Amino acid sequence: MDFETAYRNRYILARTFSNFLIIFGIFFLFFSMGPILKSEIWYKFKELKGFSFTLESKKDGVSAKDISPFGLLLSKYPPIKVDPVNRDFSIVIEKIAVNAPVVADVDVADREKYLESLKYGVAQAKDSARPGEIGNTYLFAHSALDFWNFGKYAKVFTLLGQVGKGDRVVLFYGGRRFDYVIESKEVFKGFDLTPLLREFAQPTLTLQTCDPPGTALNRLVVTARLVKEGT
Repeated sequence: MDFETAYRNRYILARTFSNFLIIFGIFFLFFSMGPILKSEIWYKFKELKGFSFTLESKKDGVSAKDISPFGLLLSKYPPIKVDPVNRDFSIVIEKIAVNAPVVADVDVADREKYLESLKYGVAQAKDSARPGEIGNTYLFAHSALDFWNFGKYAKVFTLLGQVGKGDRVVLFYGGRRFDYVIESKEVFKGFDLTPLLREFAQPTLTLQTCDPPGTALNRLVVTARLVKEGT
């Protein structure tokens, strides 16, 4: 084999390998980001169509089973009635269609344990206040890219950045309902523990997730105050 042929073969091999890496990278990015992009696009579509969820009585909304997929494309529906996944300990954020169980007393210092708990829902930080108690009720959850590792609730807080001041967050705990109203939304760098260690003189709810979704660069922190407690 002469020098020119050997050079051409190496060039073809290098170009083929480079193209493979590029294609693999695009595929991996799409596979990773796809679910998050889908969530964002679906949220914007529902917002455009006036598609919303509510915990209120049946007369104020329609059941999800009554919704026609084709009708949704053509018209606006009244709010869709949702029921909490349980009344023992769960969270509902109507604006972003979050309806998930809460895993209580999760040790935030034990990475293995809190990652395991997040497979089953939203986690409540150990030693933080329970719903309705004076103090900081601290809940955190995934907005992950590698959903195949983190299970059903890997993306439960992906849209948390879409909530704003005045939006409602409802916790169910011990068979009772606790309505909170969002007061602030902040971004903290890295693993800043300030939001977890803050003390409050009134019942306060703190929600935390990664920001941007799927990264560990920052922490998005949403704070809400208790406005109503009932059965």
